[in-house]
Amino acid sequence: MKLNKFLHLLLAFTLLLGIVSCSSDNNDEQEIFYGNGFLIANEGTFGKPEGDVTFVSADLNLKQDNVFALNNGGAKLGDVLQMIAFNGENAYLLLNNSNKIQIVNRYNFKANGEITAELNTPRYMAFANNNIYVTNDKYLGDKFVSIYKASDRSFIKKISFTDAAERIVEAGNNIFVQNASFGYGNKISYINTSTNDVQSTITLPSGNINKIISSNQNVYAIAAGTSDSYIYQISSTGSITKTTTLTGIANATNLEIANGKFYFTSGKKVYGMDMSAATVPASPLFTVANGVDDYSPLYGFSVINDKIFTSDSNGFTQGSKIVVYSTSGSVIRSFTAGIGSNSVYAN
Repeated sequence: MKLNKFLHLLLAFTLLLGIVSCSSDNNDEQEIFYGNGFLIANEGTFGKPEGDVTFVSADLNLKQDNVFALNNGGAKLGDVLQMIAFNGENAYLLLNNSNKIQIVNRYNFKANGEITAELNTPRYMAFANNNIYVTNDKYLGDKFVSIYKASDRSFIKKISFTDAAERIVEAGNNIFVQNASFGYGNKISYINTSTNDVQSTITLPSGNINKIISSNQNVYAIAAGTSDSYIYQISSTGSITKTTTLTGIANATNLEIANGKFYFTSGKKVYGMDMSAATVPASPLFTVANGVDDYSPLYGFSVINDKIFTSDSNGFTQGSKIVVYSTSGSVIRSFTAGIGSNSVYAN
């Protein structure tokens, strides 16, 4: 079925039913363009090849699960889809427990390559200076960044660490590695991509790092303390240039930036504040509903433009519940995705 005819039919059904899921029938005839929408990374159950991707259209009216399998002859993607990264027309699907990065065309999701060399429990990845940088952190094992040429995906070298090698981001064409995991650690390594060596180590003065992100050529780290939390702004050359103290907000995590605002969570509370604000918000934007355990209600948290996506993992026993909020805290839409949905990406 051609795309324009397919979408006309979907719009008609949408008026009656709200969000629509694509049928798995006649998959060979479906031609869906996956741009101008959202991709949801579903981890699957650890130890099983259940990782996959859900696509949702920009207006949230069209949803398709099992995107990789549907476009690759039913092939299994792999075990624990940790994250998705983009470079040009390709999407890189990092599979933590399969020790593989599956590469697909981001618009039709046809597989067109993979990386398997020098991967050992990969965690996150970033691109800079025509290279690919991947953190690897095996429990009670090696911790390192493996580096590849973006052009042919050949292995270049690896950089070993004593501390954790967790999230990794690019800023100013340099690479920053979060040497902290599961709420323990306060260091970030700055890698000069001209030499592919560690240029310096940044030690945050307070709190344990929960997450680093990059925005507007800066790195931002959210660090949690017992009573207060902190957001640090770090320049692309490795200097701490600003500290925002989240007074009275303990264990803040899930930092996101959109439209000049910080968004983060503490427990089941979701907060938003201007990046230039001198004081923290007196109350959260909203509080998510209880899940099957304390961990599941905010297993996934992503903010894209004017939408806040939360994911309840449902204890990894069934599909995750995705709830989409406006930035004022009102519910826009809710639907079910795959098992263990951990993040949403604009495509």
